[in-house]
Amino acid sequence: MRPTQPVQPNADLPALLEGMSMTGFQGRKLGESLGVWTRMIEDPDCTILLGLSGAMIPAGMQSCIARLVAEGYIDVLVSTGANIFHDSCEHIGVRHYIGHHHVDDGELFSRGVDRIYDVFAVEEEFRSIDRKFAEFAATIAPWRGSSARFIMEWGRWITNEYPGRQSVIAACVEHDVPVFIPALCDSSIGIGLLMAKRDGVDVEIDQIADIDEISRIVEDAGRTGVVYIGGGVPKNFIQQTQVIADMYDAGQDGHAYAIQYTTDAPHWGGLSGCTFEEAISWGKESVNSLRVQCFCDATIALPLITSALIAKGVKRAKTRR
Repeated sequence: MRPTQPVQPNADLPALLEGMSMTGFQGRKLGESLGVWTRMIEDPDCTILLGLSGAMIPAGMQSCIARLVAEGYIDVLVSTGANIFHDSCEHIGVRHYIGHHHVDDGELFSRGVDRIYDVFAVEEEFRSIDRKFAEFAATIAPWRGSSARFIMEWGRWITNEYPGRQSVIAACVEHDVPVFIPALCDSSIGIGLLMAKRDGVDVEIDQIADIDEISRIVEDAGRTGVVYIGGGVPKNFIQQTQVIADMYDAGQDGHAYAIQYTTDAPHWGGLSGCTFEEAISWGKESVNSLRVQCFCDATIALPLITSALIAKGVKRAKTRR
């Protein structure tokens, strides 16, 4: 056994987190996750997939995720539709505002203000972006394809219409990182496309094409590493790629690296809290995978880990697609 080491206060963030990896509880897990993510980045045969759930963009995580893309620390993004919608809002100029969770929500409704815990937004501004999606759909119709292909088309359009702005979508377009939204209809993007459909616009999102495209990325990879912010649909969408790879004898035996930052607990039986050890029983994680789950609010973990990776100067060994 190795003795624990008292963590030393340190202005050097990577050194602080590496010190925390020698402590206990979730501080140790946060520190260990930095080491596992570093191993993924430095593995030339590893394709890294990030699952993004929760209201991370309204909560201010946009620049962290965009930097992960720009630095080559992820290769594929799988997100809820809401996060990409909110990212589009910020790119176009519709903002989210510092609010409070102790408020009269009936009064907010009467004023046209939406609340995401302690973040406020203006409903009519959101609806203007719904209409933008509907208007964009009309410019590409007739069209049918995966959500990843649709979002790449959308990303090219908004970066041309609103150039020079920073967003997750802009980074993904610049670095050719696909963005899959496996539950696209469950978001304001889906509302925008419904508006287009009712106006006779022929645009269809083929979600089975999503499964095929992301599974082929995994099947063609030497190894895969996964990082989950929360859980939900993005997590399972990525996890099941290893089951599909096994069905098609693609030579995969589960994700080789796995990290999750979540506040959900395993004993409720839900996927968002499900341990990677449980996932081994499905063949989703390799028996010998390097894995760590940190039970921590992602709005705390993500800025710290992103900043530490950048401060360490970790360089991507894998060549971009």
